Amino acid sequence: MFRSLKIYLGGEIDLESLSQSLIDFGYKRQDSVAEEGDFARRGNIIDIFPFTFELPVRVETDLKQIAHIRTFSLKTAEPLWEHRMIIVLPVTKPGASRTRVFSEEFPLENFVDLEAGDYVVHSEHGIGRFLGIEKIKLKDKKEDHLVIEYDRSEKLYVPVDKMHLVQKYIAFQVRRPKLYRLDSREWLRTKERARKGIQKLAWELLSLQAMRQSVAGFKYAADNDWQGQFEATFPYKETPDQLKATQDVKKDMESLKPMDRLLCGDVGYGKTEVAMRAAFKAAVNNKQVAFLVPTTILAEQHYQNFTRRLKDFPIVVEMLSRFKTEGEQKIILSGIKEGRVDIIIGTHRLLSDDISFKDLGLVIIDEEQRFGVKAKEKLKALRLNTDVLTLTATPIPRTLYMSLMGAKDFSVINTPPENRLPVKTVVVEYDEDLIRQAIERELARKGQVYFLHNRVEDIDKIRDKLIRLVPQGARIAVAHGQMSPRLLESVISDFLKGDIDILICTMIIESGIDIPNVNTIIVNNAQDFGLADMHQLRGRVGRFDRRAYSYFLIPRHGVLDTDARKRLDAIVEHTQLGSGFRIAMQDLEIRGAGNLLGIQQHGFILAVGFDLYCRLLREAIGTFKKAGILNG
Repeated sequence: MFRSLKIYLGGEIDLESLSQSLIDFGYKRQDSVAEEGDFARRGNIIDIFPFTFELPVRVETDLKQIAHIRTFSLKTAEPLWEHRMIIVLPVTKPGASRTRVFSEEFPLENFVDLEAGDYVVHSEHGIGRFLGIEKIKLKDKKEDHLVIEYDRSEKLYVPVDKMHLVQKYIAFQVRRPKLYRLDSREWLRTKERARKGIQKLAWELLSLQAMRQSVAGFKYAADNDWQGQFEATFPYKETPDQLKATQDVKKDMESLKPMDRLLCGDVGYGKTEVAMRAAFKAAVNNKQVAFLVPTTILAEQHYQNFTRRLKDFPIVVEMLSRFKTEGEQKIILSGIKEGRVDIIIGTHRLLSDDISFKDLGLVIIDEEQRFGVKAKEKLKALRLNTDVLTLTATPIPRTLYMSLMGAKDFSVINTPPENRLPVKTVVVEYDEDLIRQAIERELARKGQVYFLHNRVEDIDKIRDKLIRLVPQGARIAVAHGQMSPRLLESVISDFLKGDIDILICTMIIESGIDIPNVNTIIVNNAQDFGLADMHQLRGRVGRFDRRAYSYFLIPRHGVLDTDARKRLDAIVEHTQLGSGFRIAMQDLEIRGAGNLLGIQQHGFILAVGFDLYCRLLREAIGTFKKAGILNG
């Protein structure tokens, strides 16, 4: 999986060995090449359509030496350009479909596939080990059954029409769970203890919701002509999910109840546009908007995006982050207090005690899980009387599932934007020739590149290496969080404008908005990143209709620990559009998530598994709501 094959002009070659190597790499021998992963051999010529290439290459030999390596046209077979060397990577098979349905019967679909050997929870019998599926003869007919092994090698056969009672055991911990005995009362006692503890949490959640409902919020007017004009400036066609999410948000804003809605969608699926429309609606109703983001880079990107889209409207947008001097911040603070600033975009600086709004109507929070405890306490207070819209791309399970269980209003964007292509994803050992090839190919099509190296100490050495590797004249710059605010702002601004070809950076780019011209990302020392982090980084490219590439580099001949290998396997497997939910769950399963819901609630998750925990929570919330206890 992590290997590569180099073919050099003038190098010695054995076509039989090369053909076998291609087969080992997952390539298919065909009469002629038509798509990535094909190869064809005729005499002393071998055609290869390498993974991550947009066109095939023809390798011609003279005796046992390579005489030519040429890219050629699929339509005409005409040679287009010569290569001195190419690197062939193994074919990556896309994961199961560089969509899940939520229903009443199956409130929590498995985002992680079930495999033989996995631990599962049967809601009536407890935790066992899934052995696979067997056909069992019943009434002269063989039917599929799930086979689950329990303590003392007892086995339970579950017919497929009852498989909704079985879910993968996920508890965000590494150690093995305890297996139960069939027909023992111990599992029933365990489940009942968990049920009572979960009911307590449900009561607390619904009490907070009831407090919000008892406070009258601001009722926004229906959309006016300006709203339509603003929405028409969106340069893409909205997806059905985007339109539905926008309707949900507007309906909330036009009611008296303060909005507290979570908008969940994978990276690049258009959450920001929904948020912008909500912000515009608030501003034209003479309400102020605070757009809270986790990084200064994202604040800068949102600021430029808002400014460009609002240039024809009398709405004042400002940004508050460390990019601003003390003098500039004072002027902005005064404008917020006196109502001259309509939309303020910023980092956690927006939650400081010295900020006073004249009439705050809407708070938009991007990736709430990225903020600290103090920030979350402030946000909790805001939720009682201010409309709040939270955006998340890789949802932590608490936020996602609480929403599904009825404790929070929830919208999801599952549909990728029109013409969006999955990002081709490669995990491979560090190789300067490969880096050169990837960068040259991107620059040749007038694109830009991220090279991510998450160590400030030696990032300048990486810059020096790339200067030697890439074509002369390529414009290279470095960006990291320890740079002076002015310099960092200048670099990011130049990159956004296209004045920089290659940005060598740290994780500061993890959260970001569309930069359609950046379609190759190379991540160094990928083994050190979490799975959700890698998915976010991959989401920095492929935000338009051009094929994008992500390269995750690992040290040459390095030994990876088991968890790192699992993460790297998973990022390659889950390349399909909309895989963020699956990745978020698998990331937590691999590394463990610690204390998500408090020590006591975490204990209940360990006891019954996360899926059953959430089912019991939904049941408790539904019971309290149905009884009308909180309405009396």
